[in-house]
Amino acid sequence: MSTPLTIDNLVIVRGTKVAVDGIKINLNPGKITALMGPNGAGKTSTVLGISGVVEPAFGEICMAGRDYKGADSDVIRRAGIATVPEGHQVLRELTVKENLLVAAGDLTGAELTAAIDWIYELFPELRERANHIAGDLSGGQQQMVAIAQALVVTPRFLIIDELSFGLAPAIVNRLVPVIRRIAEKGIGVLLIEQFTQLALKLADHVYVMSRGGISYDGGPEKLRQDPDILHQAYFPVSDREAVGL
Repeated sequence: MSTPLTIDNLVIVRGTKVAVDGIKINLNPGKITALMGPNGAGKTSTVLGISGVVEPAFGEICMAGRDYKGADSDVIRRAGIATVPEGHQVLRELTVKENLLVAAGDLTGAELTAAIDWIYELFPELRERANHIAGDLSGGQQQMVAIAQALVVTPRFLIIDELSFGLAPAIVNRLVPVIRRIAEKGIGVLLIEQFTQLALKLADHVYVMSRGGISYDGGPEKLRQDPDILHQAYFPVSDREAVGL
């Protein structure tokens, strides 16, 4: 569990556009890393490239001496890199427990029991609704199921794309201690998040993306002290000039 995940010189092309342009990101076990930036900056393309949904054009995605660039998403997940896609994606026709069992794959016996018990410890709400149809749950509860699906195999790294998307503030606040407990277990977390305050509250390290590249790589405290760094990423000079700012 002590092996870092290193994304180096990653290039991702979507259609005819370079969506991610040679970025470098280091993820460490037990640490929460935030990836921030405006819409269109390349954050989701980065997630899709790391998780194997989109094949990068160039670069490395290395863990334990192996390069996973271009590997199938199932191979990446079995290696210990689990992703929670944006939008609370669950198996809507199945119960909460069935969602977890499907995501658990080959886990059986005591190992499976321990994994599900840990999930229910993190999310007591899901224990209470274990036999409820996932599609009938609230958006916040579905997000809990989506996170639980990724966690049930106890990954080395957990990537969460837009944790707070579409959720009420009370639900977001409920998820904050859960993310911290996941990191305390030794799992490295990459949090892609539009909500600046949430990301800075949780993160040990922050990357800011702008136009496919990394415009900031450092601690959250500097961003709190100098909000203009984020402002420039979200509103580049050329964009401000275009609208007369």
